[in-house]
Amino acid sequence: MPLNRATILAIIVAALGYFVDVYDLILFSVVRRTSLVSIGVPEDQLLTVGVDLINMQMLGMLVGGILWGILGDKKGRLSVLFGSILLYSIANIANGFVETVEWYAIWRLIAGIGLAGELGAGITLVSEIMPKETRGYATTLVATIGVGGAVAASLIGDSFDWRTAYFVGGAMGLALLVLRVSVVESGMFDSVRESCKRRGDLILLFSSWERALRYLYCTLIGLPIWYAIGILVTFSPEIGKALEMPILPSPGRAVLFAYVGLLVGDLISGLLSQVWRSRNRVVRLFIVLTAASCAPVFLVHGMSLELFYPLCFLIGTCAGYWAVFVTTAAEQFGTNLRATVTTTVPNFVRGAVVPMTLSFRYLDPTVGVLSSAMIVGAVSILLAFGSALLLKETFGRDLDFIEE
Repeated sequence: MPLNRATILAIIVAALGYFVDVYDLILFSVVRRTSLVSIGVPEDQLLTVGVDLINMQMLGMLVGGILWGILGDKKGRLSVLFGSILLYSIANIANGFVETVEWYAIWRLIAGIGLAGELGAGITLVSEIMPKETRGYATTLVATIGVGGAVAASLIGDSFDWRTAYFVGGAMGLALLVLRVSVVESGMFDSVRESCKRRGDLILLFSSWERALRYLYCTLIGLPIWYAIGILVTFSPEIGKALEMPILPSPGRAVLFAYVGLLVGDLISGLLSQVWRSRNRVVRLFIVLTAASCAPVFLVHGMSLELFYPLCFLIGTCAGYWAVFVTTAAEQFGTNLRATVTTTVPNFVRGAVVPMTLSFRYLDPTVGVLSSAMIVGAVSILLAFGSALLLKETFGRDLDFIEE
């Protein structure tokens, strides 16, 4: 069945919004070292300060995930979609003016709050306006185009001054706001707004063990994705040093290769979930592939950049099931909680980088960089695979229902 103009426009806006979202999210990883050196951070403190700033950003995403998720179910998907774009665009521009670590941290926190809303609102909106048998194609398109934002962040972050790179991200977000008047709200949400008062209710989300566990499993299945990106790729120079690489990898280049892989993986996993008519089988497969692709990082010492960068691409491809992961979360819950879940779940996964990096830093002095990364990865992958086994299949599910 052909899509109408309003549906196509909603998909485009959600995809481009996520593109800018990922651009900003990844840009800090690309310009981490150069920006911190520029504002006077000593070489021996770059890792510690970098981890602290990432954690501030992720803390903002945890707070923003709850805030935007509740607003998405109470006020509508569109208010969150464009409100989050506006906030992270302003924060991006402000980041280009920082001169101290303290202000850098404040604006990364605010940026994190803004970044928390766009994906969940966009996926929720697209899932509710698409036919149930083909919604996976639309969410795959949104995620695949969005992941391209990381490629843009890597290229721009490596080619231009770090302040200019932040200004570019802010300008792209503000430019998207002109499309606001042409996007319409989900009819499914409009119907629930009139008939259901318990919308975006966190008490309802945790009012039964079954619902709370469903929510937990939806979150845990995404952990390996952000382990691969947040630990192995983001801290590739430190890991490269531990591997005794003759030339240490550039974090920007590692991000570029990993996110090109994520783009390929998201496209493959999304299409495969439609062909197999199953979300769960694809998630389980890609979790196993992620574990297999990460293994060479801990086994091959002294590897060259010619081997390391393709390995980053492979890791990204195998961890590229973000589209299926977020679509699964959207399909698991009723319309009165869908935005809350679809917004908070990916942000809790992103926010899981905080305990991951803290564990990584805590274990490092005792067991070393490689062993600490291996332990964190093993725990993440085991939790994700166990959760994938316990989730019910949702492919082709009619989403026009509410949580009682």
